[in-house]
Order: sequence, then structure tokens, then C-alpha cells
Amino acid sequence: MSDQDHEREKQRRKIYKLPEPERLMRSAVAYLERYASSSENLRRVLERKVARAAYAHDRDASEFSEMIAAAVERCIQLGLVDDAAYAETRASSLRRRGASKRQIEAKLAAKGVAKRLIERVLAADETDETEAARRFARRRRLGPWRTRGNRDDYRERDMAALCRAGFGFDVARDVVGGGHEPSEPV
Repeated sequence: MSDQDHEREKQRRKIYKLPEPERLMRSAVAYLERYASSSENLRRVLERKVARAAYAHDRDASEFSEMIAAAVERCIQLGLVDDAAYAETRASSLRRRGASKRQIEAKLAAKGVAKRLIERVLAADETDETEAARRFARRRRLGPWRTRGNRDDYRERDMAALCRAGFGFDVARDVVGGGHEPSEPV
């Protein structure tokens, strides 16, 4: 190993400290102060942090899995992490922005929310899929909210955008070509 490689290795090892229960808990709280999170997502975040530190010290990250589980469990006990509340607030936030049920389901699943909980949250959601599609179209300026170009020239493109966002073909057709005039300004 050359002197330059040795120096680089020395610097890399300085940056990361090996996880300890107290340090890991502080990291979890610091993350939760900035972001809402599910318990599974918090576990993933802590695992990435531990993996970087373990790599810097040539250790196996799996040595610290019990410590990560304890930190996540402690956050749940303290009420810092609540999967049900996270799923409800994230779903309502996405609905206000015009997300489809499929998109909401995918985003919550990606954050590690249990499938049963996602189904329960979506069942309690009273927002109509067509209304969500209108919100999406208004935000993206699709269909009746298009400000540039001939609306008919962009009909297929606008419908495709709605379908890619997770809305069904019938809903996309109703929103784009249903003759609904924009009721609210963009």
C-alpha cells in the first residue's frame, strides 16, 4: 500500500464512527426530526448508515442488526414512529396533489408500509378517483387546463400522462375529453 493509499484509508476511517446504541438512537431522532417515516424506512436508513461505518472499519454490518432493531423499537415505543399515522398523512398529502390510488399504494409500499395498512388507509379515503385525476390534470395543465396549443392535438398525450400516473382509461378519458371546464385557476 502506497503512502497516498494509506493516507486515504486513514481519512476514510476518521469520517465514520462505529455505531453504539446511544449514537444510533441520536441518528434516528435526528432523521425523524427532518422527515416523517415508517418504521421499515427508518430501519433502512439506519442500516445504510451502519453499513457505511462498518465498511470504513472493515466490519460486517450484520453485527449491528440487533442494535438497529432496538433503536427502531425504541422510536416506536416513544411514539416517534407510527406507521398508521404516517400512512394516513402521506396518503392524504398525495391525494391533495392528485395522486391515484395505485400511485399512493406504490409509494407507501416503497416506504415499507404493510400491505394491510395500505389497504385500510385507501379504504378510508373518501376522495373520488375522478376528482384526484382532475387535480392532477390541473396541476400538470392537461386537458381542459392546457394553456398552450390546441387541446385536441394533445388529447392522446394528456390521456397517456393520466394513465401513467395510475388512473384508469375511463377516468383519463372523462377528465381530458369530458368537456369539463376549469373551475379553478391554475
